[in-house]
Amino acid sequence: MAKGERKRALRGRAGRMKGGRGSGRASSGQVRLWGRHPVEAALMNPARSHSKLWATREGIESLDGELPENFPVEYAEVTDLARMVARDAPHQGLVLECAPLEDVHLDEAIAGSDGPLVILDQVTDPHNVGAILRSAAAFGAAALVTQDRHAPPESGVLAKSASGALETVPWVRVVNLARTMDEMADAGYWRIGLDGEAEANLASALPVGRVALVLGAEGEGMRQNIAAHCDALARLPIGNAIESLNVSNAAAIALYAVATREASQ
Repeated sequence: MAKGERKRALRGRAGRMKGGRGSGRASSGQVRLWGRHPVEAALMNPARSHSKLWATREGIESLDGELPENFPVEYAEVTDLARMVARDAPHQGLVLECAPLEDVHLDEAIAGSDGPLVILDQVTDPHNVGAILRSAAAFGAAALVTQDRHAPPESGVLAKSASGALETVPWVRVVNLARTMDEMADAGYWRIGLDGEAEANLASALPVGRVALVLGAEGEGMRQNIAAHCDALARLPIGNAIESLNVSNAAAIALYAVATREASQ
């Protein structure tokens, strides 16, 4: 079905959302995503189990690709959609309710990929985690690894910051981060913790082969036990004008350094 035909079909079968229906919360056990890139990526992800899409006509027009046959779509007004998402969230005429992604194990994530791993030690801001996922997708990271209890859940805010990368970068949630880092070492990864006080800079610390980049929470940095499980600590060569970088910016720069190292080998 061509794009124009798909849109006409959607117009024919989509219902009409009544004013005031939006609750601002997803159904029990579901995740609510919004915005063109997150929604489009989730619709294209065969690993997602979708419940329903609410959309304006303009939102439907903005989508690329085809929706599954008989996909539940309901037209809505902009004001109705605004009540279904976080306050002042840019939903762009699209709100999708779906099931969370299935758990991914480390061995599954690294199978067939030599890309770097990104380990986050108690980074809890969904905007930061989403931005890191976006950089991880851009630079071919094998997976994002977080501790299950000290990381944000899947959410519309995180998915919007990830701009579709939530659907493409494996996210490994573990109970014991230090033990998982031991497993990474056994799999041949060189674990580099980013620390603004380290003597070595990242370029000199990067080895040949598999790399796992470890980043701690803003302000507190890595916990002592996590730093002790790193093979090396390294700093980014920033000037004295600022004390440190936002953790998502630091992740992007570190991933770029790994990518350029591999390109020059």
